Amino acid sequence: MKLMITRLGVGVLALLLLATMPGYVAAQPAGQSATSAPMRPLDATAVDALNSWTVGLAGGLLEGAPIRFATEIARTVDDGENMHVLPIVTRGPAENVEALLYLRGVDVAIINADALAEFRKLVPNIQQRIVYILNLFPSELHIFVRPEINSLSDLKGKKVNFNTPGTAAAYSGPLIFDQLKLDVQKTFIPHQVAIEQMKAGTDDMAAVVFITSKPIDAFRNGNFPPGFKFLPVPFQDFEFYLPSTLTNRDYPKLIPEGQQIETIAVPTILASYNWPKSSDRFRRVARLTNYLFDRMSKLQTPGFHPAWKDVNLAAPVPGLTRFSVAQDWLDQHMPKTSPSH
Repeated sequence: MKLMITRLGVGVLALLLLATMPGYVAAQPAGQSATSAPMRPLDATAVDALNSWTVGLAGGLLEGAPIRFATEIARTVDDGENMHVLPIVTRGPAENVEALLYLRGVDVAIINADALAEFRKLVPNIQQRIVYILNLFPSELHIFVRPEINSLSDLKGKKVNFNTPGTAAAYSGPLIFDQLKLDVQKTFIPHQVAIEQMKAGTDDMAAVVFITSKPIDAFRNGNFPPGFKFLPVPFQDFEFYLPSTLTNRDYPKLIPEGQQIETIAVPTILASYNWPKSSDRFRRVARLTNYLFDRMSKLQTPGFHPAWKDVNLAAPVPGLTRFSVAQDWLDQHMPKTSPSH
């Protein structure tokens, strides 16, 4: 009995915690009030109907933005038995490529675009097997350095921190540094520890690398000794990256007004396996796409993640082909949009 009570208590606590999350609304079938009792025995036909329009969406870690995006997509497109998205907690967007390729029950996933470069070694035709539905948000590269570092070349041989394993910086940072041909001493400790080492001038820590959506609170609100700065990273034709900038509006304490720092960004995208058009899985993802695009304005209202306001349905993803149903929707609603690859 004590064990049952304990389990019940944990379950109640979990529901209470979930209910306090920003923008949380309990899911319910379309057309039913919150006070109705939807539970009912299902026959085989009802079970088939329930599964017919269910889509598995690989999100990310519980503490990350991707799982919140996945949850908010599920809430927005929910239409009872006509559309039911199941957000899945995973190890993160970088590893979601593997889930999309091989994990049963995963139809779509939130992934970092540059993860495809690594998988290409194992799956040479990966760009034919994965298509993108939506460019969700860019994660900007921030290379923050001590005063004596004035260029990317000054970092060669120096100690550079890429945050802890499992973070975007720890995954994408080394990939980008390889592209830039920067041979550095890579460390993977918490960024707050590395920043304190930089301030104190200890342990030879020369720089920290963040890869996340700007602005970052640590830089926007923190105080740093004179000379600490961001390094510019000129855009090159890297296959899975986009050009971006850091400005005074982002970091008024670190970037003078009227100046901007060139950098690059990693697209975080909603992607699908490239299912055959005659398949049931294609049909489900097609409906999800149309529902999502039709209801995008709802996601851009208060109560949802603020990054939705910056999502551009027509934004391309370098190196990937857009899901055909998404392109059809754009062609119908935004006639000037041309197919993106």
